[in-house]
Amino acid sequence: MAEHDISDKEKQYFFNTPQQSLPFFLKGSNSYDWGMKNRLARIFNPDSGKTVMLAFDHGYFQGPTTGLERVDVTINPLVPYADALMCTRGILRSVIDPSVQNSVVMRASGGPSILKDLSNEQIAVNVEDALRMNVSAMAVQVFVGGACETQTINNMTRLIDKCNRYGMPVLGVTAVGTELTRDARYIGLAVRILAELGAAVIKTYFVPEFETVVASCPVPVVIAGGKKLPELDALRMARNAIDAGAAGVDMGRNIFQSDAPISMIKAVRKVVHENMSAEHAFEFYQELKNS
Repeated sequence: MAEHDISDKEKQYFFNTPQQSLPFFLKGSNSYDWGMKNRLARIFNPDSGKTVMLAFDHGYFQGPTTGLERVDVTINPLVPYADALMCTRGILRSVIDPSVQNSVVMRASGGPSILKDLSNEQIAVNVEDALRMNVSAMAVQVFVGGACETQTINNMTRLIDKCNRYGMPVLGVTAVGTELTRDARYIGLAVRILAELGAAVIKTYFVPEFETVVASCPVPVVIAGGKKLPELDALRMARNAIDAGAAGVDMGRNIFQSDAPISMIKAVRKVVHENMSAEHAFEFYQELKNS
């Protein structure tokens, strides 16, 4: 039987202190359920409102990408410095220590390799399996303008329908093939379509006039790192993207292919979370690298 509430202390109801109903910190996310918001708050730092995601899912279509031949050796040392890990379920289960506290964004689409038409993707991960792995979001590639455009959009919308049942955000990734133009007009089109159809977060490429892409997108946008750049150039890209309104970066090759990967991810964090200039972040990178 429950004990009686016996205490000499007077009850306090704080009649003159209204209960607060605070808006959620992330753009376009205030109407989501608690679970969805909680998962997003694991990916995005509530203090800065931004994220440094570490992407190492390249092997799902490229095989042993340079720098990812041994994920256990090259990626595990970087994990403590990432807000979120973007990877496949195979790598997560086989390589990543289950005791890590990072959020996980799981690659959920796949199918063709670099030997085939990459746009011919299907959903490759069951939502229930993602829940078993305690992931914070699922990622699906969409090829706007590609040969299988409608199929990949349908992949995303079906995944969103299933994920919404469980409060699981979906990250929509805009794919850019060699035949598609990388400019603000195309990127803005692709980003807006994914947001309109329910993606909670969009990953895309940084392009000139990126501020128009972000302004016309009602949900957070993070930039892909893309091909390997010199470290200063990669830091400048991150700085320019944040200045244009991006909510963070999802970098892979510009971190794990760097001459000093740990120094590089720390420098990226300085840009994204501490508003450091690219030049000062590069100096920080060099100091760490040479220490």
